[in-house]
Amino acid sequence: MSAPVMVQAADMAGTRRMLRVVDVLGEMFVDLAAGRTRSPARTVLEHGDRRVLLVSPAVWERRAVGSVKVTTLTPDNPVRGLPLIHGIVALTDLETGQITALLDGAELTAVRTGAVAALATRYCTPDDADDLAVIGAGVQARALVRAVTAVRPIRHLRVHSRTRAGAEEFADWIRDTAPRPVHVTVCATARDAVTDAAIICTATSTDDGTPAVEADWVTPGAHVNVIGGTHPDAVELAPALLADAVTVVEDRTAALDGAGEIRAALADGLIKAEDLYELGGLVSGAVDVTGRTTVLRTVGLAIEDTAAAVALFEERDTSAERGTGGPTAVPPTKEGVPDGHA
Repeated sequence: MSAPVMVQAADMAGTRRMLRVVDVLGEMFVDLAAGRTRSPARTVLEHGDRRVLLVSPAVWERRAVGSVKVTTLTPDNPVRGLPLIHGIVALTDLETGQITALLDGAELTAVRTGAVAALATRYCTPDDADDLAVIGAGVQARALVRAVTAVRPIRHLRVHSRTRAGAEEFADWIRDTAPRPVHVTVCATARDAVTDAAIICTATSTDDGTPAVEADWVTPGAHVNVIGGTHPDAVELAPALLADAVTVVEDRTAALDGAGEIRAALADGLIKAEDLYELGGLVSGAVDVTGRTTVLRTVGLAIEDTAAAVALFEERDTSAERGTGGPTAVPPTKEGVPDGHA
């Protein structure tokens, strides 16, 4: 049996690879909505002081691939100078049962989470949308910038974070790594950042119900990607916005279980479960968002790891044939992502 291919974080960098992941995720979400994939709930084993071991399996029958991700979350790691998240994803050929690739789990999670937001951004915003606001300045915020700038010609970016120093460091990173010149502004408040923005991304580690973005700050017709939050009742975006917006989710059942904004909006009678639209319907054209404010609320699914892994594995093969790994101006992330997406 041949040894599995090792796909490291550096093998996931670059605009071409990101676009490939976005494209394959689009295929997968159409199949997910049609019931042609299986992505069971992950197994979560808590141990010690807030330390967690997670196991996430999924299979994509049409592509004849499966994956299993093993992830650890260790809250004390940052003070040790270590990433919060460590992990590995095993990609499997369902026809032969062979493990074909082993991928860096933390980096793959960041890439696919950003790519899910980029996929929704592709279908919910005009091709020339060039104004982006980001709330948060951590690892996942960087992944979102990498992904959104791959699908839209972002030239203006405003950022707000809990600390000014963190936001300034994030702004410098964008200026150094963006695939095109970007005018970056560090804002003192979240309201200043999101006002008049065509695309808004929230990626915080909030654990409470106080929104980082209020509904009346969002310009009608804007698109919001809500990524962060560390437990099912955490809220980044005011649930009131969902009453008037087209709300898109990866999977309706998973969102009802794990998305704080949706749970709160349902509890307050602002929306009904049938008001949630799945990404697969957006990609297939079954959901019309023309002229509407749109919100993507993600919770993370194991099948996203499968799709991203197969995209990167296939892209690695074609890159080897071309003798190039593609653009590498935007480097890989270094740590992990919010708990809900691990």
